[in-house]
Amino acid sequence: MTLIYPNIVPPNNLRLPDALTIKYGPAPLLARLVLEGDKAARAQGLRLRLRTDFDELVYLNKEHTSRGSWFRLVNMFNPELSGISPENAYWLSGENDEGEIVASWAGRVFYWPETSLAEEACAMFYGRDEGQPCIVTAPVAPSIGGVVFCGGSTWVRPDLRGQQLSQLLPRIGRACALARWPVDWGIGYVSRVLIEKGVATGYGYRHFSPSVFYPGSPWGELEVVVAYNSIAECYDDLAIFLANELSPAAQDDSQARSGSTIFEVNVTKTSSDGVFQGSSSLS
Repeated sequence: MTLIYPNIVPPNNLRLPDALTIKYGPAPLLARLVLEGDKAARAQGLRLRLRTDFDELVYLNKEHTSRGSWFRLVNMFNPELSGISPENAYWLSGENDEGEIVASWAGRVFYWPETSLAEEACAMFYGRDEGQPCIVTAPVAPSIGGVVFCGGSTWVRPDLRGQQLSQLLPRIGRACALARWPVDWGIGYVSRVLIEKGVATGYGYRHFSPSVFYPGSPWGELEVVVAYNSIAECYDDLAIFLANELSPAAQDDSQARSGSTIFEVNVTKTSSDGVFQGSSSLS
């Protein structure tokens, strides 16, 4: 039985920051992160919306998977294959001036008051535990319990990559989760290659615990590393990102630089084979 932590469900498809209601966490930090993050997205021509219509995300994923710009969505974000609902998940869409969805990110909250990632890794990834092969060796996995937030399904249309959206969207989405639930842990799955290249830290995670294996999965012989933060570290990452990337001084500095940063170029080069977000990673 899937437990759901009681929470207020916002209406579907609201523009950010109208969809933000802060019940938990430091309100000034979370509100400002979402406001400034929304401004940064609008400066790039994107309007962000908070959504709970996961059928639309599945459709979007299939459309762009067929074009070769995305990978199959993981089951945890597919309502036909999991217990996902507006009460435990949401996703962000980034729409351009023509109304096309050109970027996405999704998040899900798991309520594990008497269990942990060590026991729930199979059900979390596949949507339901039906005895699929799953081997958990990550030392941190038994400690990840309570209210656990997992982000993923990060996708940016190829012509918009290299603009830090893969760093911005997860943090905006994470702030929305921290405002809505009393989160204990923020987690994601990343590949070893992204850790080795130093890319995984750009998503806001401080710790990496290898590994969880999904032998014979639809995505191949999969090994992923658990990326994680405590709740205090989640807040700290948002504060640092706000100061260093979203402050007026940081924005002016970014506009003065030509091209994208070296870090963002690395994200672009490795995003199709290094991260596992439902497109390419679950982080």
